[in-house]
Amino acid sequence: MLTSSRYRFYWVNFGIPLACAVAVFLMFDMTKIDIAFSDLFYDPATRLFPLDHVRLFEKITHKWARIIPNWTGEVAIIGALLSFLWPRLKAEKHSKIIAFLEKIKVAPVLRFASKHRRDFLYVVFAFSISTGVIHYLKSHTSVYCPVETTQYAGKIEHKEWYQNFDLLKEAGDGRCWPGGHASGGFTMLALYFVARRYRWRHAKAVMYGSLLLGFVYGTTRVLQGWHYMSHTFWSGIFVWLTCLLTALAFYGRARLELPLLQKAAVPVAEPFTGSQSSKPDAPPSLS
Repeated sequence: MLTSSRYRFYWVNFGIPLACAVAVFLMFDMTKIDIAFSDLFYDPATRLFPLDHVRLFEKITHKWARIIPNWTGEVAIIGALLSFLWPRLKAEKHSKIIAFLEKIKVAPVLRFASKHRRDFLYVVFAFSISTGVIHYLKSHTSVYCPVETTQYAGKIEHKEWYQNFDLLKEAGDGRCWPGGHASGGFTMLALYFVARRYRWRHAKAVMYGSLLLGFVYGTTRVLQGWHYMSHTFWSGIFVWLTCLLTALAFYGRARLELPLLQKAAVPVAEPFTGSQSSKPDAPPSLS
């Protein structure tokens, strides 16, 4: 039987996103709300989405906005690679190298990377798997963007994702469902699960900030006619579930369901060693 804490964990982290998926399907995919919302930003006289032709808006919301998830992913990759260096340096063999690294202030960075290797690897995997899931869904549903459909002076007939879905092969050339740009913002949810691992009291702020970032990314593309609003919701649901499942594989449920600390005290992270802990909530070693 599920304990109350385990039941609550599964309900909150799986139940709510799945309930949201049902709500989005019924409210958007089975109605014309998406089209009605996009109509608000479409100019039938010029047959254009005006904001799609504002270069500054495009640069700020689409080009520059990528910096946040891109740099986060790059830092995670660099940290993961550096995490393998410090354990290779032995005091009895590399004393001069260690002394030099201490002198130029690189040693603390290497120690930090080694200590948090699991976290860096988790972020790398969460970002990669989330991106892979979104790309799989795009190619296996072949949904075209609003500006590409006859609804908005395009050439392709509008269809919902479930009308084209093919599990095993590409369904066509459309690549609009779920929202790819929105998913870039939502991938920052990986940092929320890292914060949950350490029971950081501001973890929920990280979660809300990541959700907000994803919705801002997605909505700006809706204003330009390159997505429907439901595409953003679906993107957030899939990225959340992907980051959650990856976090369970890296950290385990027992660690993630612990309550957040209410005080400013920061718990000491477990050193990344090859030894196995007898505690039920200690994550397995990846080194």
